[in-house]
Amino acid sequence: QVQLVESGGGSVQAGGSLRLSCAASGYTYSTYSMAWFRQAPGKEREGVAAADSDGNTRYSDSVKGRFTVSKDNAKNTLYLQMNSLKPEDTAVYYCAADAKATGLYGGEYNYWGQGTQVTVSS
Repeated sequence: QVQLVESGGGSVQAGGSLRLSCAASGYTYSTYSMAWFRQAPGKEREGVAAADSDGNTRYSDSVKGRFTVSKDNAKNTLYLQMNSLKPEDTAVYYCAADAKATGLYGGEYNYWGQGTQVTVSS
């Protein structure tokens, strides 16, 4: 049974940093693509960053240059380092995983975490 548990969310002022973690279990972690999505109130879910099984990464234009996604296969954990945070980054952030996903389209991912809140104040 695949389980994804996010942590690391919180409140921060604009310009600050946070690191999100997603602990995975129940599957062969290194063979899966994983990604971070976010959803702000009243807005559609947005793909933020993805890392495939080969270590290739992809970012949305809105976070490119500020966020960094990484996979630690030894710890079965996905990270999202978020720097230079802006109020518009405020959202619930979700971790997702799938064996066949290739990018930032949510429909590709079958497994999701429960989400962690990130709030950035101006």
